[in-house]
Amino acid sequence: MEVKNYAGIPDQYAKIDNAKVILIPVPYDGTSTWKKGADKGPEAFLEASTHMELYDIETDTEVYKQGIFVTDAVTENTSPEIMVDAVHQVTKKYIKKNKFVTLLGGEHSISIGSIRAFEECFDNLTVLHIDAHADLRPEYQGTSCNHACAIYEASQKTNLIQVGIRSMDVLEKTIMNEEKTYFAYDMANDEYWMDNAIEQMTENVFITFDLDALDPSIMPSTGTPEPGGLFWYETLEFLKSVFEEKNVVGFDLVELCPNEIDKSSDFLAAKLYYKMLSYKFMKEDASEEYIGTQTEKETSKPKKMNL
Repeated sequence: MEVKNYAGIPDQYAKIDNAKVILIPVPYDGTSTWKKGADKGPEAFLEASTHMELYDIETDTEVYKQGIFVTDAVTENTSPEIMVDAVHQVTKKYIKKNKFVTLLGGEHSISIGSIRAFEECFDNLTVLHIDAHADLRPEYQGTSCNHACAIYEASQKTNLIQVGIRSMDVLEKTIMNEEKTYFAYDMANDEYWMDNAIEQMTENVFITFDLDALDPSIMPSTGTPEPGGLFWYETLEFLKSVFEEKNVVGFDLVELCPNEIDKSSDFLAAKLYYKMLSYKFMKEDASEEYIGTQTEKETSKPKKMNL
């Protein structure tokens, strides 16, 4: 895919030396089992972003001035395992450069690599998993790096909070922590679910956001749409609260499966990404240096990395 500036921002805000934010495109769609096309998601996302207004009314900010650098796409597709390793290595490289690292998939299996990198670099990490599907299978179709396994490793190594779940295999119930799982049918009648979920989070939070968490009426372009999803303003209310109350250390956005007829989903994904950045930096001046909070286990015991 052709790499271009996110949202068509001026080059002065899109250079790595000046950018606080890193956006890593991962156009991978090697294990999806229904609608194919998530590999076209990053390109459609970047194209749609060029049509956005860059002033955010809600936060009264222009977050692009913090700097957003789009890296070369991670195009490794030899095998799911090799793709995951490539995402892990690239994500970790930019975390170590003291950047706010974000990723844009591609299918949800890319998150195995991104979560692994953040778990290694941040102490006592919460993974906030917003999705229609549990994605907790230890293995599926002969690999542990399938999109259906995207969150299994996180369930074993991090404080996992799952939000919006409304589709799963019975096997996943034996793995899931139901006290930290917010099912869509319960959320519809629970006015306190947002507060309860945030209370269960540790200070450092990584967000993995599968776009099929959203209702198909506003996000039809996903590989596995499920009825009964989240809507725009309740999603923003929750995300804003998470960013305000916790230290969000990074996030990924996955499963945009664009179609030629309706571009609204592409634009929603681009807008959602921009809103999340706006919440992260709404109280930070563009001239201030971004300061990550990497863990002592990483800084005191550096590991050799093949980048």
